[in-house]
Amino acid sequence: MSRLEGKVAIVTGSGRGIGKAIAKTLALEGASILVNDVDKEVAEATADEIRELNSKVAVAAGIPEGDVTDESSCMRMVEKAKRELGGLHILINNAGVTRDKVIHKMTDEMWDLVLKVNLKGIMLMTKAACEHFKQQRYGKIVNMSSMVGLGGNVGQINYSASKAAIIAFTKSVAEYLASYNVCVNAVAPGIIDTRMTRQIPVEKFASYERAIPMGLGTPEHVARVVLSLCSEDFDYVTGQTILVSGGLII
Repeated sequence: MSRLEGKVAIVTGSGRGIGKAIAKTLALEGASILVNDVDKEVAEATADEIRELNSKVAVAAGIPEGDVTDESSCMRMVEKAKRELGGLHILINNAGVTRDKVIHKMTDEMWDLVLKVNLKGIMLMTKAACEHFKQQRYGKIVNMSSMVGLGGNVGQINYSASKAAIIAFTKSVAEYLASYNVCVNAVAPGIIDTRMTRQIPVEKFASYERAIPMGLGTPEHVARVVLSLCSEDFDYVTGQTILVSGGLII
């Protein structure tokens, strides 16, 4: 039997990149997926690919339906998963943005947007799913942090701060939900080949790539770690942050 047969998952930011890879990987293991993205077109494209895997799928996309920074939208996503897919067992908090500048060029708007999406979005989605998970005494939550949340990065003070805060948030929620049989963990990718990382200047990206002992990572590398955390193999693991960096940080 597939590892996630009968399970329902919400994957935020799953229109492209790591989120899309996670959604498809969970679907391949039997999960029904609610695809979420602020870009409705890419969300629908991901949903179509998941349907081709013979998995049930629902979509919550665009503004306001797919906005993880809006509490009512987050509540509606949870209700939609329950109504259209038959429940909710897994929440993958993957949605995120970058607005990179060194500190003396960082604007209030750039700081606020990144913290709002990357951190507040995770809080609101977790809050929306929390009571349901408590009542059914089961749930898996995986929050997407980053290597820079552990070590920082020049020009990414807002992004690094948000990803570091996610680690502390994960530990706190894990402790609260442990007695309800809900596992809450974080995954911290390193340099992964996505549209977001390809925005890094070419020379800097190449230097990062050369520094990775196992070579450049793919979204599927991250997705397989997330899958494991969502499976029964990790039913006794909570409050942890797993670094997926190909040995870039050891």
